[in-house]
Amino acid sequence: MTTKTSPARALCGLAAFFIALGCAGSALAETAPVPKIDSADTAWMISATALVLMMTIPGLALFYCGMVRKKNVLATMAQSLLCAALCSVVWAAVGYSLTFGGDGPILGNLDRLFLHGIGMDTAHAAAKTIPEMLFMMYQMTFAIITVALVAGSVADRMRFSAFVWFAILWMLVVYVPIAHWVWGGGFLMAAGLLDFAGGTVVHLNAGIAGLVAVYVIGNRYGYGHDNFSPYNLSLAVIGTGLLWVGWFGFNGGSALGAGSRAVFAIVATHLAAAVGALTWMAIEWWSRGKPSVLGMISGAIAGLGTITPASGFVLPWHAIIVGLAAGSICYWACTWLKLKLDYDDSLDVFGIHGIGGALGTLLCGVFAVAALSEAPGTPGIAGLLEGNGGQVLTQLYGIAVTAVWSGVGTFVVLKLIELVVPLRVSQQNEIEGLDITQHGQALQ
Repeated sequence: MTTKTSPARALCGLAAFFIALGCAGSALAETAPVPKIDSADTAWMISATALVLMMTIPGLALFYCGMVRKKNVLATMAQSLLCAALCSVVWAAVGYSLTFGGDGPILGNLDRLFLHGIGMDTAHAAAKTIPEMLFMMYQMTFAIITVALVAGSVADRMRFSAFVWFAILWMLVVYVPIAHWVWGGGFLMAAGLLDFAGGTVVHLNAGIAGLVAVYVIGNRYGYGHDNFSPYNLSLAVIGTGLLWVGWFGFNGGSALGAGSRAVFAIVATHLAAAVGALTWMAIEWWSRGKPSVLGMISGAIAGLGTITPASGFVLPWHAIIVGLAAGSICYWACTWLKLKLDYDDSLDVFGIHGIGGALGTLLCGVFAVAALSEAPGTPGIAGLLEGNGGQVLTQLYGIAVTAVWSGVGTFVVLKLIELVVPLRVSQQNEIEGLDITQHGQALQ
């Protein structure tokens, strides 16, 4: 007879794992008294933090729930709401410290456990003109939405209790290490990987995790012959608008200050989204005779996700090319590639975010303009068009590392959760709908 591992024992084992890795952090969290907190930078970053939180609730919640069936609308929204609440606590307790505490090549340390040591006069080395507590909160919103994005792949069938476990374990085992490697002083940052706002950390990471989750959990009951038409695309359009505007904080805020670089990132973000929507629309119009609303909003999100890693490194005309590539290649991934690989990614997280994140990270190595990333005493990093072809190889290296860790880590996390609770609802519960079977409520 098999036995289930208790939640307490599983969490204790995970804690021991991260404490051991935390000891590998080579330095204390690099903080310093702030000689003068810049009020403009602080005001902008407070606004950007609010915008990114808005991307999850209500933005992603509306975007996702509008594309599922009526019987799963509340359950889909509940997953985004859970991420906003649960991931915030986990991030403040341990996630921030392991990501941005110290500069170890693999993981940070536990000096900022439960935000210990963050005072009124401290700033993180990565954001010296804003309070460290604000920097922590801004980075928290990225962790929240990354976990919430993965839920779209397994919409309509994942047990809510299993998703609670997934949100905790996946954030700590998969998201935190990758975020440290890229942004917290880890080995990918040291290698020179360019990822301005999350092409690898957020989009590729979530896309690969979603794809693995689909294969582990399986297709929806009736996939391929039942009607899976969206319940209410008007909700998805509203969600797209909230995501689009919130992305200005996502990418513009990644400049960590109110300056020209933030403005360039916002302009690039907007143009890529616009061109992505137009490109997807044009392809559908040409191939199917009518441009669908679902296609237009999918193209916009593809443009937004693809420009994310490059937004603070490229010029506006580069963003237009990125948007064109996003709209066409992500369309191909969500149609032809999805059919060939025969996977049931409910809301095309892999096709839009996974493919878009990898594409944008690669194109960043092509278009990066050194002048946009220059800082006093620090030369900017150029891409292929400015003669630095090696940057493309560095970008490919970052893509490969992220994909492997996300894929393997997600598989391990899901298998561990299966020791505690089933990953998906029963077939009968799936037919009845997750709203009533998981939450005891339903839309009338």
